[in-house]
Order: sequence, then structure tokens, then C-alpha cells
Amino acid sequence: MSDVNVKQPEKLNVSKDMFEIVGKDEMNYDKIVRPSLTYWADAWRRLKENKLAIMSIIILIIVVAMAFIGPHLRPWAYDDQDFSVINKGPDSVHWFGTDDLGRDLFVRCWEGAKISLFIALISTIINVTIGIIYGGISGYLGGKTDMIMMRIVEIIYSIPELLWVILLMVVIGQGLGTIILAISITGWGGMARIVRGQILQIKQMEYVLAAKTLGADTSRIITKHLVPNTMGPIIINLTFQVPGAIFTEAMLSYIGLGLPEPIASWGTLAQRGTRMLLIHPYQLLFPALLISITMLAFNILGDGLRDSLDPRLRK
Repeated sequence: MSDVNVKQPEKLNVSKDMFEIVGKDEMNYDKIVRPSLTYWADAWRRLKENKLAIMSIIILIIVVAMAFIGPHLRPWAYDDQDFSVINKGPDSVHWFGTDDLGRDLFVRCWEGAKISLFIALISTIINVTIGIIYGGISGYLGGKTDMIMMRIVEIIYSIPELLWVILLMVVIGQGLGTIILAISITGWGGMARIVRGQILQIKQMEYVLAAKTLGADTSRIITKHLVPNTMGPIIINLTFQVPGAIFTEAMLSYIGLGLPEPIASWGTLAQRGTRMLLIHPYQLLFPALLISITMLAFNILGDGLRDSLDPRLRK
């Protein structure tokens, strides 16, 4: 068997100087490509990606803007009566038509939006404030204090809301303040329970124990450490309480316990429109449509906030 001469490959002289880095900067190897985001900045970033939530925000801005601008777009006041145009359908003059007293429904609907949104926002702010304070104290102190405070909430919940309204109207009388007080007197219990549950979880965290060790008093721990870390659930619950208050005001007005005439709210307009439902359905259509659109926008926004504020969904 003959020997086979195998040719050895030539040795190549390769050095790092023969290579060039393309598309990279040697000085920026350690540079962070994506900047660090805070919790709220990341929540806003994810909320902007939710098209339905952004659309709901736009709708709510339009509704609020029209509540202030709408009544001034027509030459009549919300209580102006013109018996020559009684129960007139929508046309180029009266865009939403008129009611049984000849009042322009376009003006009254947007004047009603101002009243209904005012009632909803004020009562919600009162509910949230009382609920945060009450639930924060109950959850932080715990023990017998927590048990007594929660039993009080259950007692308040056991009394029907309609009974509270009737009692208040007997004592105070019908009016804007009575409805706000009636919605606020029982509405804070749900917020108090949510805050209490969050506080019971958070108060065992290391930074709370560190604050106690450094001598921080109870009020500072609640306001500086516990409540700020429960803002996510609080904001979500707030967006659901506003449509609830709008619906409650509409329900009270619908059964005759709302605002007195000639004050306009969505509830009073819907209540008057029901009388004409079979003859002039447009008188119920427009206020009911505004109530539905506003409540739907708040609920979709609440769902979007719940998704964006959930820390488990951060990427």
C-alpha cells in the first residue's frame, strides 16, 4: 500500500485588527437601551396601548366639555318655556326637540349633564376620602378596633339606601345636597373594605417595619407609606363609583325622589321622558343615551386602569 502525502493547510495570520465592529459603538456597550420607568410611567405607557380606554377618555372629555359649552350653543335657558313648540320633535331649530312645556331638550340635556356629573364627582370624592381614612385606620390598627369598625360598616350596609334617602328628605327636604348626602352616607363602605384589605397586606412589608423602627408615628406611616401603595385599587374603584353615583341619581329621580323642577338632571329628564315614551320617544332617548354612553365610558376606563395598574402585568 503506497504512502499518501497529505498536504497540510497553510497557517493564516489572523489578528483582531483585521476585524471591524459594524453597527455597534464600543463606547456604548454598557449603555441601557430602554430607560427605567417608574410604576406610574409604566402604567400610563400600558394605558395608552389600550385603544378602548383612550377612546373612553376622549368621550368623557367631550361629555364634560359639552356640559359647560352645550347650554350656550342655543339661545334658550334650560327653564325657558315656549308653549308654541310643545312636544316638537328634533329639527334644525331644536336639535333634540322640546318637552311638554316647550323647553329645549338639547339645552336641558347638557345642563342635566352638568348637574349629574357634579353630583357623581362630589359624592365620589366624599366616599373615597371617608373610605381611605376609615379603611386605613381599621386595617393598620387591627385587632378589636378593626372588628368594631367593620361591624359598623356592616350595620350601615344593612339599612337599604332608599330608606336613607327617604329619611333625609323628610328631615332636610328635596335638593342637590340631600341627594349628595344620600349617596355619600352609604357609598364609602366599599372603598373602606378595599383599603383595609390592602393595608392588611402592606403593613407587614419591610419598609413599614423600618419606618416603625425609626420612630414614625401612625399618621405618618398611613399617609406616607400605606395609602400611596394602595392608590392603584383606589383609582380603579373610583372610576367604577362615578357611574354608580350617576345611576343612583337617575334612579332616585326616576322614582320621584330627585331634584325638584325646573332643575334638570339626566334622572329627571329620563323620568319625564318616560311619561311620553309611547307618544314622543325622543324625550327619553337622548337623556338615556347620554347616561348609557357616560356609564359605559367610565366602566371601560376602569377596566383599562385595572389592567395597566396591575404590577403583575409589567414587562
